[in-house]
Amino acid sequence: MRIYDLSQTIRKGIAVWPGDRKFRCEWTMRLEDGDSCNVSAVTMSVHTGSHVDAPYHFDRSGLDVARVPLENCIGPARVLELAVEGSITAQLLRGQDWTGVERVLLKTPSSSTPEDRFHAGFAHLSEDGAEFLGQRGLLLVGTDAPSVDAFTSKTMAAHKILLAYGVAILEGIRLAHVPAGDYELIALPLRFEGLDASPVRAILRG
Repeated sequence: MRIYDLSQTIRKGIAVWPGDRKFRCEWTMRLEDGDSCNVSAVTMSVHTGSHVDAPYHFDRSGLDVARVPLENCIGPARVLELAVEGSITAQLLRGQDWTGVERVLLKTPSSSTPEDRFHAGFAHLSEDGAEFLGQRGLLLVGTDAPSVDAFTSKTMAAHKILLAYGVAILEGIRLAHVPAGDYELIALPLRFEGLDASPVRAILRG
């Protein structure tokens, strides 16, 4: 069985959404300074790199990331390769094989974007595309883009539609090295109480 690591490397210089908090690391103890061990502290947005969005991201009464159902984030998943850099519409999605799909990961040209570069023209879900996925009863929708909504979106409709259907949202994964097909996904968020998202270590087994 092969393991595919879908996670971005969280490090200095990793791209973040414009205006968001950049990753920063500080050392509170260092062996080279004569301390007994190395101890580090980090500051960053919880939307850095590969991450899961919680309903609380857009709904003040929604579940925080500590309460996102873990069964949404672990289990069978299908990687769909879509050669599109604009809207991922319901029409485009209808042309795919959805037999037995519980979780879907959308592989687009965004997987080839360097991790230190933010590309605003990423592929994203249209409103009817998000509605199509929500109506299928999926447990999770993942994307290699920074967001399921367009960079220019003011309404964030795709997020709101998916979350209203109880679909977990996984963003910023890397899929360039993963062939389309069926796998087991493991992408567990950290148990941050009261927060809107969490970085994940996302992997596929298959």
